[in-house]
Amino acid sequence: MQILTADGLSGWGEASGPAAMAQCAINTFYAPKLIGKNALQTELLWNGMWRASREWARRGPMLAAMSAIDMALWDLRGKAMNLPLCELLGGKTRDRIPCYATGCYFRDLPEADLIPTLIEEARGYVDAGFRAVKVQIGRNLPFDRALAHGLRAALPDTYLLANAHQAYDLPEATLIGLALEESRFAMFEDPLSLDVPDAYRKLGERLHIPIAAGRREQTRWGFQGLLDSGGVQMLMPDFAYCGGISEFLKIRASVSAHGANLVPHVSGTMFSLASALHFLASDFRQPGRAEAGVGLLEYEAPDANPLRDAMYKPTIPIEGGAALVPTTPGLGVELDFELLRIFTMEKQEVDAPG
Repeated sequence: MQILTADGLSGWGEASGPAAMAQCAINTFYAPKLIGKNALQTELLWNGMWRASREWARRGPMLAAMSAIDMALWDLRGKAMNLPLCELLGGKTRDRIPCYATGCYFRDLPEADLIPTLIEEARGYVDAGFRAVKVQIGRNLPFDRALAHGLRAALPDTYLLANAHQAYDLPEATLIGLALEESRFAMFEDPLSLDVPDAYRKLGERLHIPIAAGRREQTRWGFQGLLDSGGVQMLMPDFAYCGGISEFLKIRASVSAHGANLVPHVSGTMFSLASALHFLASDFRQPGRAEAGVGLLEYEAPDANPLRDAMYKPTIPIEGGAALVPTTPGLGVELDFELLRIFTMEKQEVDAPG
């Protein structure tokens, strides 16, 4: 979505989830309440949207719609101040952010063929310069164990992460977590349902591998439940879903108060990717040792969606497995309008009265 001001500035944002629901919420509910307001007052506008809808929209697609609006307002704010987003988030501390390639999704193949296919895919990412790869698990326990062991054997020095998409119950997650530990995986993402945060505490007591969760959680209050469980060491809010950039900053403060860290989840367009990149360029790791490192940027499998990548000018350059932080104002990426017109299925505008 795009927000335009009377003096010609614009900002772009996106929502994660069902597009039609987010579009309806923006055009019929939020936009009429924002038209005519000062676009630079991001905190005031966020709270106005939250108060207007919190009776029935404390979770779900309407908050995703708020996320898109808030992202666009921060993009616009950066352009108005002639500053890249990372400077508005506290100041850029680095010019390059190492990425992990996320891919290795299941396919309709016999398991005996699928495992070597996924291993070869992961090897391709490493050959392309990525030093870290996130793979998908949650098919069945024997397959998941075999995939983890096969990947480590094929890629002995690669930083490996696994995403289970909330596939397991507690006993299953324990067994797979132990297999991941044995194969020296660096992160176990979404092993359990978010609806049972106490199970995360129990899992954390049984495993040593860092547990990550939160890509489908929203607001600082939602993340507080994961933090209170004590079992999650890495929180993964999604800029296009958690409540936007304004809320992401509050989540970061809450997470740091618990001595934990967060790394953005990225799924969607270049706008979410740019938001995450700017955040990581200005983030500080906890607890703050002399060489604390930097969180890795999630990067969808290279060449997985060439149309998506072609629709932005400029795109975010990746060199040697690291993303270069944009230096232009705002998010630093813009849509190619000519290409957008070709693929536009529906266009809606909400204008100021008069």
